[in-house]
Amino acid sequence: MRQFAVIGLGKFGLAVAKTLTEKGCQILVIDSDEERVREAGEFAASAIQMDATDEEALRKVGFESIDVAIVSVGENLESSILITLLLKEIGVKEVISKALTAHHAKVLQKIGADRIVFPEREMGIKVAEHLISPDILELIRLSPDYDLLEFTVPRGMNGKTLKDLALRTKYKVNIVAIKKRVPYVNDAGESEFREEINPTPNGDDELSAGDVIVMTGETKMIAEFRKEVQK
Repeated sequence: MRQFAVIGLGKFGLAVAKTLTEKGCQILVIDSDEERVREAGEFAASAIQMDATDEEALRKVGFESIDVAIVSVGENLESSILITLLLKEIGVKEVISKALTAHHAKVLQKIGADRIVFPEREMGIKVAEHLISPDILELIRLSPDYDLLEFTVPRGMNGKTLKDLALRTKYKVNIVAIKKRVPYVNDAGESEFREEINPTPNGDDELSAGDVIVMTGETKMIAEFRKEVQK
């Protein structure tokens, strides 16, 4: 199992640490603030209060064995840059660093950060995307030229099959899954809905308004599809 570490327990770092723990990952969390460390210690495998800009201290807690480290001290640019540099020198396989500005990101990239994230900017983009296209549940950039899109089937597609829509032909996308809400009666005799996922959709699968389709494809073709859906 891969070993994770989160340095910096602000809102972003704490959310990452909690999610990784909930997914069953072993995680080390570090912050200079005693209260934050105490809070994270309630769920993390190991929570340490220390100065993460101290190379000797990082080595003592075993960062040589960490596979992925998330540096979420973006508010302090100097510390963020120094910690990222130290982790790469120690030999952490993958370092993901939080950035606040494009200049900050450029410096992090220059010193070897494997991935740079802008939590506030990315959330802002997602909110704007959803306001413009309410049917779009998730848009993930898998690579510079390839996206994953998760969207709710609109009424205009109700009753149509994947073959009818010819999405693969028109947009060269791959439909990787269809999620449906299926009614059932629980043990108490009450009617409820549960989500069922079809991981191998075919052309004869019929869609209903409210279903969720997950597709992958080239960024430009996904954009064309979104324009068509919004009409």
